[in-house]
Amino acid sequence: MNVWMQLAKAAPILAGVKKPIVVAKVDADKHRELASKHHIHGYPTLKIFMRGVPTDYYGPRKADLLVRFLTKFVALDVAVLDSDSAIRDFVEAAGSNFPIFVGFGLNESIILDLAVKYKKKAWFSVARDFSDDIITVYDVNKVPALAAIHPAYSEHSIFCGPFEEKLLEDYIKQSLLPLILPISQYSLKSLKDDHRKVVLTILEDETEERSKGLLKVLKTAASVNSDLIFGYVGFKQWEDFTKSFEVSKKSELPKMFVWDGNGDYYSVIGSESIDETDLGSQVSRFLKGYRDGSVIHKRIEGATFIGFIRSQLGLKLVFVLIFVVWWWCGGGGGGGGVVVTKEEPLTVGTRTRTAPAPVSTRK
Repeated sequence: MNVWMQLAKAAPILAGVKKPIVVAKVDADKHRELASKHHIHGYPTLKIFMRGVPTDYYGPRKADLLVRFLTKFVALDVAVLDSDSAIRDFVEAAGSNFPIFVGFGLNESIILDLAVKYKKKAWFSVARDFSDDIITVYDVNKVPALAAIHPAYSEHSIFCGPFEEKLLEDYIKQSLLPLILPISQYSLKSLKDDHRKVVLTILEDETEERSKGLLKVLKTAASVNSDLIFGYVGFKQWEDFTKSFEVSKKSELPKMFVWDGNGDYYSVIGSESIDETDLGSQVSRFLKGYRDGSVIHKRIEGATFIGFIRSQLGLKLVFVLIFVVWWWCGGGGGGGGVVVTKEEPLTVGTRTRTAPAPVSTRK
Protein backbone atom coordinates (compact mmCIF):
# COMPACT_ATOMS: atom_id res chain seq x y z
CA MET A 1 0.00 0.00 0.00
CA ASN A 2 1.34 3.45 -0.94
CA VAL A 3 0.98 5.32 2.35
CA TRP A 4 1.54 8.75 0.88
CA MET A 5 -1.17 8.24 -1.76
CA GLN A 6 -3.60 7.24 1.00
CA LEU A 7 -2.71 10.34 3.00
CA ALA A 8 -3.09 12.48 -0.12
CA LYS A 9 -6.64 11.15 -0.48
CA ALA A 10 -7.35 11.81 3.18
CA ALA A 11 -5.79 15.30 3.27
CA PRO A 12 -8.71 17.33 1.81
CA ILE A 13 -11.17 15.65 4.17
CA LEU A 14 -8.93 16.20 7.20
CA ALA A 15 -8.46 19.85 6.27
CA GLY A 16 -12.22 20.34 6.30
CA VAL A 17 -13.03 18.89 9.72
CA LYS A 18 -14.06 21.14 12.63
CA LYS A 19 -10.50 21.17 13.96
CA PRO A 20 -8.49 21.02 10.72
CA ILE A 21 -5.65 18.53 10.33
CA VAL A 22 -3.04 19.49 7.74
CA VAL A 23 -1.04 16.74 6.04
CA ALA A 24 2.53 17.19 4.76
CA LYS A 25 5.52 14.99 3.94
CA VAL A 26 9.27 15.34 4.36
CA ASP A 27 12.05 13.55 2.49
CA ALA A 28 14.11 12.26 5.40
CA ASP A 29 16.98 11.42 3.05
CA LYS A 30 17.52 15.17 2.85
CA HIS A 31 16.78 15.70 6.55
CA ARG A 32 18.76 12.94 8.24
CA GLU A 33 19.14 14.90 11.48
CA LEU A 34 15.37 14.95 11.86
CA ALA A 35 15.16 11.20 11.24
CA SER A 36 17.93 10.54 13.74
CA LYS A 37 16.39 12.82 16.36
CA HIS A 38 13.15 10.83 16.33
CA HIS A 39 14.84 7.40 16.05
CA ILE A 40 13.37 6.62 12.65
CA HIS A 41 14.49 3.22 11.32
CA GLY A 42 11.65 1.81 9.20
CA TYR A 43 10.17 3.59 6.20
CA PRO A 44 7.69 5.04 5.50
CA THR A 45 7.42 6.23 9.09
CA LEU A 46 4.32 7.66 10.72
CA LYS A 47 4.54 9.47 14.06
CA ILE A 48 2.12 11.88 15.70
CA PHE A 49 3.19 15.12 17.39
CA MET A 50 0.55 16.51 19.72
CA ARG A 51 1.53 19.92 21.06
CA GLY A 52 5.08 19.07 20.12
CA VAL A 53 5.10 15.70 21.90
CA PRO A 54 5.76 12.71 19.58
CA THR A 55 3.44 9.72 19.68
CA ASP A 56 3.76 6.51 17.66
CA TYR A 57 0.90 5.71 15.29
CA TYR A 58 -0.27 2.12 14.97
CA GLY A 59 -3.56 2.74 13.23
CA PRO A 60 -4.83 1.91 9.75
CA ARG A 61 -3.32 3.32 6.55
CA LYS A 62 -6.29 3.37 4.18
CA ALA A 63 -7.62 6.86 3.50
CA ASP A 64 -11.10 6.45 4.99
CA LEU A 65 -9.75 4.81 8.14
CA LEU A 66 -6.99 7.41 8.44
CA VAL A 67 -9.65 10.12 8.53
CA ARG A 68 -11.56 8.31 11.25
CA PHE A 69 -8.44 7.67 13.32
CA LEU A 70 -6.83 11.10 13.04
CA THR A 71 -10.04 12.94 13.88
CA LYS A 72 -10.00 10.84 17.05
CA PHE A 73 -6.89 12.70 18.15
CA VAL A 74 -8.67 16.03 18.17
CA ALA A 75 -11.74 14.66 19.94
CA LEU A 76 -12.40 14.98 23.66
CA ASP A 77 -10.32 12.76 25.91
CA VAL A 78 -13.54 11.53 27.54
CA ALA A 79 -16.88 11.96 25.78
CA VAL A 80 -19.86 12.65 28.05
CA LEU A 81 -23.01 10.82 26.93
CA ASP A 82 -26.47 11.80 28.18
CA SER A 83 -28.83 9.29 26.56
CA ASP A 84 -29.15 5.82 25.06
CA SER A 85 -29.03 7.28 21.57
CA ALA A 86 -25.84 9.20 22.42
CA ILE A 87 -24.23 5.95 23.61
CA ARG A 88 -25.25 4.12 20.44
CA ASP A 89 -24.06 7.00 18.23
CA PHE A 90 -20.72 7.16 20.05
CA VAL A 91 -20.07 3.42 19.67
CA GLU A 92 -21.07 3.51 16.00
CA ALA A 93 -18.95 6.57 15.22
CA ALA A 94 -15.92 5.09 16.99
CA GLY A 95 -15.85 2.22 14.51
CA SER A 96 -14.15 -1.13 15.00
CA ASN A 97 -10.44 -0.34 14.86
CA PHE A 98 -10.03 0.41 18.56
CA PRO A 99 -11.58 -0.79 21.80
CA ILE A 100 -14.27 1.45 23.29
CA PHE A 101 -14.64 2.14 27.01
CA VAL A 102 -17.99 3.34 28.36
CA GLY A 103 -18.29 4.21 32.04
CA PHE A 104 -21.88 3.72 33.20
CA GLY A 105 -22.60 5.96 36.18
CA LEU A 106 -18.88 6.61 36.45
CA ASN A 107 -17.49 10.05 37.25
CA GLU A 108 -15.44 11.44 34.38
CA SER A 109 -12.58 12.35 36.73
CA ILE A 110 -12.02 8.69 37.66
CA ILE A 111 -10.89 7.71 34.16
CA LEU A 112 -9.67 11.05 32.78
CA ASP A 113 -5.95 10.56 33.46
CA LEU A 114 -6.01 7.04 32.04
CA ALA A 115 -8.04 8.22 29.05
CA VAL A 116 -5.34 10.76 28.27
CA LYS A 117 -2.62 8.13 28.73
CA TYR A 118 -4.27 5.57 26.44
CA LYS A 119 -6.00 7.93 24.05
CA LYS A 120 -4.05 6.70 21.04
CA LYS A 121 -5.21 3.13 21.67
CA ALA A 122 -8.87 3.39 22.67
CA TRP A 123 -12.00 5.53 22.85
CA PHE A 124 -13.23 6.66 26.28
CA SER A 125 -16.61 7.93 27.43
CA VAL A 126 -18.87 8.17 30.46
CA ALA A 127 -22.65 7.76 30.33
CA ARG A 128 -24.57 9.96 32.77
CA ASP A 129 -28.10 9.04 31.78
CA PHE A 130 -29.13 5.67 30.35
CA SER A 131 -31.90 3.09 30.50
CA ASP A 132 -31.92 -0.49 31.74
CA ASP A 133 -32.22 -1.58 28.11
CA ILE A 134 -28.83 -0.19 27.11
CA ILE A 135 -26.93 -1.60 30.09
CA THR A 136 -28.51 -5.00 29.46
CA VAL A 137 -26.89 -5.00 26.02
CA TYR A 138 -23.47 -4.90 27.71
CA ASP A 139 -24.38 -7.22 30.61
CA VAL A 140 -24.00 -4.47 33.21
CA ASN A 141 -25.63 -5.72 36.42
CA LYS A 142 -24.77 -2.79 38.66
CA VAL A 143 -23.37 0.70 38.42
CA PRO A 144 -20.91 2.26 38.45
CA ALA A 145 -19.24 -0.02 35.93
CA LEU A 146 -16.77 0.33 33.08
CA ALA A 147 -17.53 -1.59 29.89
CA ALA A 148 -14.78 -2.45 27.41
CA ILE A 149 -16.17 -3.11 23.94
CA HIS A 150 -14.36 -4.74 20.99
CA PRO A 151 -16.72 -4.29 18.01
CA ALA A 152 -14.35 -6.06 15.59
CA TYR A 153 -14.46 -9.24 17.67
CA SER A 154 -18.03 -8.98 19.02
CA GLU A 155 -16.62 -8.99 22.56
CA HIS A 156 -17.24 -6.93 25.66
CA SER A 157 -16.21 -7.11 29.29
CA ILE A 158 -17.30 -5.36 32.48
CA PHE A 159 -15.21 -3.97 35.34
CA CYS A 160 -17.21 -3.39 38.52
CA GLY A 161 -14.44 -2.08 40.74
CA PRO A 162 -12.96 -1.31 43.10
CA PHE A 163 -12.03 1.75 41.07
CA GLU A 164 -8.53 2.10 42.48
CA GLU A 165 -6.04 3.55 40.03
CA LYS A 166 -3.82 0.48 39.68
CA LEU A 167 -6.68 -2.01 39.35
CA LEU A 168 -8.45 0.25 36.89
CA GLU A 169 -5.33 0.71 34.77
CA ASP A 170 -4.62 -3.04 34.80
CA TYR A 171 -8.14 -3.66 33.52
CA ILE A 172 -7.82 -1.04 30.79
CA LYS A 173 -4.42 -2.35 29.65
CA GLN A 174 -5.66 -5.93 29.53
CA SER A 175 -8.81 -4.87 27.70
CA LEU A 176 -6.93 -3.08 24.92
CA LEU A 177 -6.65 -6.49 23.24
CA PRO A 178 -9.38 -9.03 22.52
CA LEU A 179 -9.40 -12.32 24.43
CA ILE A 180 -7.58 -14.04 21.57
CA LEU A 181 -5.66 -11.98 19.04
CA PRO A 182 -5.20 -13.05 15.40
CA ILE A 183 -1.51 -12.48 14.74
CA SER A 184 -0.61 -10.46 11.66
CA GLN A 185 1.91 -7.80 10.74
CA TYR A 186 -0.72 -5.22 11.61
CA SER A 187 -1.88 -6.72 14.91
CA LEU A 188 1.71 -7.11 16.15
CA LYS A 189 1.80 -3.34 16.48
CA SER A 190 -0.81 -3.50 19.22
CA LEU A 191 1.52 -5.69 21.31
CA LYS A 192 4.32 -3.14 21.42
CA ASP A 193 3.69 -1.71 24.88
CA ASP A 194 2.26 -4.82 26.53
CA HIS A 195 4.62 -6.66 28.87
CA ARG A 196 2.80 -9.97 29.06
CA LYS A 197 4.02 -13.23 27.57
CA VAL A 198 2.12 -14.52 24.55
CA VAL A 199 0.50 -17.96 24.44
CA LEU A 200 0.93 -18.50 20.71
CA THR A 201 -1.11 -21.16 18.92
CA ILE A 202 -0.06 -22.07 15.38
CA LEU A 203 -2.86 -23.59 13.31
CA GLU A 204 -2.77 -25.20 9.90
CA ASP A 205 -5.35 -22.75 8.59
CA GLU A 206 -7.10 -20.32 10.91
CA THR A 207 -10.14 -20.17 8.62
CA GLU A 208 -10.89 -23.90 8.74
CA GLU A 209 -13.96 -25.09 10.60
CA ARG A 210 -11.91 -27.40 12.83
CA SER A 211 -9.86 -24.43 14.06
CA LYS A 212 -12.96 -22.75 15.50
CA GLY A 213 -13.36 -25.31 18.29
CA LEU A 214 -9.82 -24.75 19.53
CA LEU A 215 -10.20 -20.97 19.31
CA LYS A 216 -13.32 -21.19 21.44
CA VAL A 217 -11.39 -23.15 24.09
CA LEU A 218 -8.52 -20.65 23.95
CA LYS A 219 -10.96 -17.79 24.47
CA THR A 220 -12.26 -19.46 27.63
CA ALA A 221 -8.70 -20.02 28.87
CA ALA A 222 -7.78 -16.41 28.14
CA SER A 223 -10.66 -15.12 30.27
CA VAL A 224 -9.16 -16.73 33.39
CA ASN A 225 -5.47 -16.19 32.57
CA SER A 226 -5.35 -12.44 32.12
CA ASP A 227 -1.63 -12.30 32.96
CA LEU A 228 -1.01 -13.81 29.51
CA ILE A 229 -1.88 -12.69 25.98
CA PHE A 230 -3.47 -15.38 23.81
CA GLY A 231 -2.74 -15.17 20.10
CA TYR A 232 -3.06 -17.42 17.09
CA VAL A 233 -1.82 -17.58 13.52
CA GLY A 234 -2.34 -19.95 10.62
CA PHE A 235 0.60 -21.55 8.81
CA LYS A 236 -1.31 -20.90 5.61
CA GLN A 237 -1.89 -17.24 6.55
CA TRP A 238 1.69 -16.33 7.56
CA GLU A 239 4.14 -19.08 6.75
CA ASP A 240 7.31 -17.02 7.22
CA PHE A 241 6.30 -16.06 10.75
CA THR A 242 5.48 -19.63 11.78
CA LYS A 243 8.78 -20.92 10.41
CA SER A 244 10.54 -18.85 13.07
CA PHE A 245 9.10 -21.35 15.58
CA GLU A 246 10.46 -24.39 13.72
CA VAL A 247 7.13 -25.05 12.05
CA SER A 248 7.05 -26.45 8.52
CA LYS A 249 4.59 -28.09 6.14
CA LYS A 250 5.46 -31.43 7.74
CA SER A 251 4.76 -30.25 11.30
CA GLU A 252 1.89 -31.72 13.26
CA LEU A 253 -0.45 -28.81 13.92
CA PRO A 254 -1.86 -27.15 15.98
CA LYS A 255 1.15 -26.36 18.18
CA MET A 256 1.31 -24.10 21.22
CA PHE A 257 4.23 -22.07 22.55
CA VAL A 258 4.79 -19.33 25.09
CA TRP A 259 6.63 -16.48 23.38
CA ASP A 260 8.32 -13.46 24.94
CA GLY A 261 7.74 -11.32 21.85
CA ASN A 262 11.42 -11.13 20.95
CA GLY A 263 13.73 -14.04 20.24
CA ASP A 264 12.84 -16.45 23.05
CA TYR A 265 10.00 -18.93 23.29
CA TYR A 266 9.11 -22.06 25.26
CA SER A 267 7.54 -25.38 24.38
CA VAL A 268 5.84 -27.32 27.16
CA ILE A 269 7.04 -30.88 27.73
CA GLY A 270 4.26 -33.32 26.89
CA SER A 271 2.22 -30.67 25.07
CA GLU A 272 4.22 -30.30 21.89
CA SER A 273 1.09 -30.51 19.73
CA ILE A 274 -2.68 -30.48 20.18
CA ASP A 275 -5.02 -33.15 18.77
CA GLU A 276 -8.78 -32.89 18.34
CA THR A 277 -9.76 -34.87 21.44
CA ASP A 278 -10.66 -33.08 24.70
CA LEU A 279 -9.23 -29.72 23.69
CA GLY A 280 -10.02 -28.13 27.06
CA SER A 281 -7.92 -30.63 29.01
CA GLN A 282 -5.02 -30.29 26.59
CA VAL A 283 -4.97 -26.49 26.84
CA SER A 284 -5.24 -26.67 30.65
CA ARG A 285 -2.36 -29.16 30.75
CA PHE A 286 -0.27 -26.88 28.54
CA LEU A 287 -0.83 -23.87 30.82
CA LYS A 288 -0.15 -25.88 33.97
CA GLY A 289 3.07 -27.25 32.47
CA TYR A 290 4.21 -23.75 31.60
CA ARG A 291 3.45 -22.36 35.05
CA ASP A 292 5.16 -25.36 36.69
CA GLY A 293 8.29 -24.68 34.65
CA SER A 294 8.08 -27.93 32.66
CA VAL A 295 9.35 -26.24 29.52
CA ILE A 296 12.09 -26.33 26.93
CA HIS A 297 13.64 -22.94 26.27
CA LYS A 298 14.22 -22.22 22.60
CA ARG A 299 15.46 -19.28 20.61
CA ILE A 300 14.52 -18.08 17.16
CA GLU A 301 17.45 -18.92 14.92
CA GLY A 302 19.36 -16.23 13.08
CA ALA A 303 18.23 -12.63 13.38
CA THR A 304 16.15 -11.52 16.33
CA PHE A 305 12.45 -11.12 15.87
CA ILE A 306 12.98 -7.40 15.41
CA GLY A 307 15.20 -8.16 12.46
CA PHE A 308 12.64 -10.60 11.13
CA ILE A 309 9.89 -8.00 11.16
CA ARG A 310 12.20 -5.48 9.54
CA SER A 311 12.85 -7.96 6.77
CA GLN A 312 9.09 -8.32 6.29
CA LEU A 313 8.51 -4.58 6.12
CA GLY A 314 11.55 -3.91 3.97
CA LEU A 315 13.74 -0.81 3.89
CA LYS A 316 13.86 1.88 1.23
CA LEU A 317 16.77 4.05 0.23
CA VAL A 318 14.72 7.21 0.34
CA PHE A 319 13.43 8.02 3.79
CA VAL A 320 9.89 9.35 3.82
CA LEU A 321 8.34 11.02 6.85
CA ILE A 322 4.68 11.91 6.80
CA PHE A 323 3.59 14.78 8.97
CA VAL A 324 0.07 15.49 10.04
CA VAL A 325 -0.24 18.92 11.58
CA TRP A 326 -3.09 19.80 13.94
CA TRP A 327 -3.69 23.51 14.39
CA TRP A 328 -6.02 24.75 17.06
CA CYS A 329 -6.89 28.03 18.78
CA GLY A 330 -8.10 28.74 22.25
CA GLY A 331 -8.29 31.62 24.67
CA GLY A 332 -7.17 34.07 22.02
CA GLY A 333 -3.92 32.22 21.52
CA GLY A 334 -2.72 29.64 19.08
CA GLY A 335 -0.72 26.52 19.14
CA GLY A 336 0.34 23.67 16.98
CA GLY A 337 1.20 20.06 16.98
CA VAL A 338 2.69 17.68 14.47
CA VAL A 339 1.66 14.10 13.97
CA VAL A 340 4.07 11.67 12.38
CA THR A 341 3.05 8.03 12.16
CA LYS A 342 5.62 5.30 12.18
CA GLU A 343 5.55 1.86 10.58
CA GLU A 344 8.23 0.21 12.70
CA PRO A 345 9.31 -3.26 13.85
CA LEU A 346 7.54 -4.20 17.06
CA THR A 347 8.24 -6.36 20.06
CA VAL A 348 6.43 -7.56 23.12
CA GLY A 349 8.09 -7.05 26.47
CA THR A 350 9.20 -9.92 28.66
CA ARG A 351 7.77 -8.92 32.01
CA THR A 352 5.11 -11.26 33.40
CA ARG A 353 2.50 -9.70 35.65
CA THR A 354 2.21 -11.21 39.08
CA ALA A 355 -0.42 -8.94 40.58
CA PRO A 356 -3.95 -10.37 40.82
CA ALA A 357 -6.25 -9.42 37.98
CA PRO A 358 -9.07 -6.94 38.69
CA VAL A 359 -12.59 -8.26 39.06
CA SER A 360 -14.21 -8.31 35.65
CA THR A 361 -16.30 -10.43 33.33
CA ARG A 362 -15.64 -10.92 29.63
CA LYS A 363 -17.87 -12.20 26.87
